Order: sequence, then structure tokens, then C-alpha cells
Amino acid sequence: MPPIAIEQPSPADLDAIHAVLTDSYWSPGIPRDAVARACAHSMCAIARDETGKLIGFARVVTDKATFAWVCDVIVLPGKQGRGLGRALVRTFLEHAELQGLRRWLLGTKDAHGVYAPLGFEPLDKPERFMHMRNPTPYGKTAS
Repeated sequence: MPPIAIEQPSPADLDAIHAVLTDSYWSPGIPRDAVARACAHSMCAIARDETGKLIGFARVVTDKATFAWVCDVIVLPGKQGRGLGRALVRTFLEHAELQGLRRWLLGTKDAHGVYAPLGFEPLDKPERFMHMRNPTPYGKTAS
């Protein structure tokens, strides 16, 4: 498994992250400046290959006291299916500043099996949760 570091992405990293996110089902058409702003206000985990090139990324939005939302977990094509997505999320779960949180949240359309071994499960009381959603914030419909 390649090393994973908690760090802010470089401009080149942001280019790669944006390229994946803008074509993702959850943020189609997202502008690069929105990706940069989201990263600047989040904790980011980055995995790199032996040459230093970004191959995986995840971020967490958190108050570091009670709540964390894991989002934008991406593994670049050709590097998928090797446990890297799970390792990126595990990096946050084991991070010293994120211990003792009351709730972790993660949303996924099709990767439940990736995160279940880490302890994520469907909401036990989904009726307690509400949300507001703009399905076309960047001009394309998110699913």
C-alpha cells in the first residue's frame, strides 16, 4: 500500500482531483475553484505512487470534536481495486485529532462494501436526518 499523508493538495494535485470530481456522479461539472476551496477548508488525505504522483484522495469535513463527514474519496483509474479507498478513509479514522467523535458520516452510491469493514453502516434512524439538496449546483445533474 502506498503511503498516505494528511496534507493539502498541490496545484497539480488539484488539477487531477478536479478532473475526476467534475466527471463523478456526486459533483458533475464542479468548478476547479470550488474543489480548491473545499480542500482548503477540509482535512485531505493523499496517496502517491513511487514517483510522487497523486493516485488517491479523500477529504473530511469536521469540527474535530463531535462530527466528521468523509467525502470525495477517489482512486485514480488503474489504481482501483487494491484497497486504496478504504486505506484513505482509515487514515482519517485513525488520525489523532479525530478520536472520540460522536458521529462519522459517509455517502456512497455503490461502494458500501468498501466502507462496511471499517464500521460504516446504513443510518439506524434515517428519519432523524434531513437535508437540503441542489441537484444542479454546477449546471449538471448530480445523482
